[in-house]
Amino acid sequence: MHFARFNPVRFAHLPTPLEPLPRLSEALSGPAAGGPNLWVKRDDCTGLAGGGNKTRKLEFLLGDALANEADTLVTQGAVQSNHVRQTAAAAARFGLDCEIILEERTGSTAVDYTQGGNVLLDQLLGARIRRVPAGTDMNLALAEVAAEVHAAGGSPYVIPGGGSNIIGALGYAECALELVAQANGMGLEIDLIVTATGSAGTQAGLVAGLAVMGADIPVLGIGVRAPRDVQEANVFKLAADTAGLLGHRERVTREMVECDCDFVGAGYGLIDQLVIDALTLAARTEGLVLDPVYSGKAMKGLIALSAAGRFDGETVVFLHTGGAQGLFGYQSEMEGRLT
Repeated sequence: MHFARFNPVRFAHLPTPLEPLPRLSEALSGPAAGGPNLWVKRDDCTGLAGGGNKTRKLEFLLGDALANEADTLVTQGAVQSNHVRQTAAAAARFGLDCEIILEERTGSTAVDYTQGGNVLLDQLLGARIRRVPAGTDMNLALAEVAAEVHAAGGSPYVIPGGGSNIIGALGYAECALELVAQANGMGLEIDLIVTATGSAGTQAGLVAGLAVMGADIPVLGIGVRAPRDVQEANVFKLAADTAGLLGHRERVTREMVECDCDFVGAGYGLIDQLVIDALTLAARTEGLVLDPVYSGKAMKGLIALSAAGRFDGETVVFLHTGGAQGLFGYQSEMEGRLT
């Protein structure tokens, strides 16, 4: 796969580490000594304003924006969006303006949620913030803001939520190549990759990259928002489109896409005690800091599925999508629930 022809700009700290999780593996094995052999792909270490999975996508998206002589990035997300924070950082890094739309998706009015965490970083990075109520048509809102920028003489470049289009998903097709190369160098045979799946770009990019290179490694997405049928359809379409951009659309099949959306809980961005327990277990066994919206729910799912025997004897790579900055937006909600 020849990614240089898509003109990415390079600012991520790559390759990210691939590390074993022996104490977490032991904690999930139980008295029967089964369970998974867990590893973690540390995409929380990509470096842009604290890192996270969106940085890989933004390398390709920024390359396209600069190639199109854009001077303003326009994007959207929930109030505590990790994608928005990394987009604002990328704009600052390349001297671009940044217009962001924050959807009040969870309904929380807590000050730490509405003003702290990623929101504080958005402000620090110089982005212009607009807030809209839950249920807003975000694609329309993006188009309206882009039209305003254009009318004012600017050159906007619209990035969808999560950076999840075929250009952004190239970042995770490339990550698949990186991960397989690391595993080969270590003599590590990966049975399964597990990651959070929301806007679909991370899982779709992985599926596309693995399919195009012919690596027979399945990817399980733990859903954070949509029901299974919707999520799998979104991932499949984007994976096939991304593989098509790489010249091999036919290599992605529907059977390659699996999402488990049983761990969403009450809704996107809404946490429960099992999420807090997952955050706590990862932190206290491995010093691994997850976020409450994406990687925390993915870990919640991984723990539950491990307890059910899903991964017994398998080598599982947990792709850490980052987002620990968002923890500080959930301080009041977590107080008194950490034991």
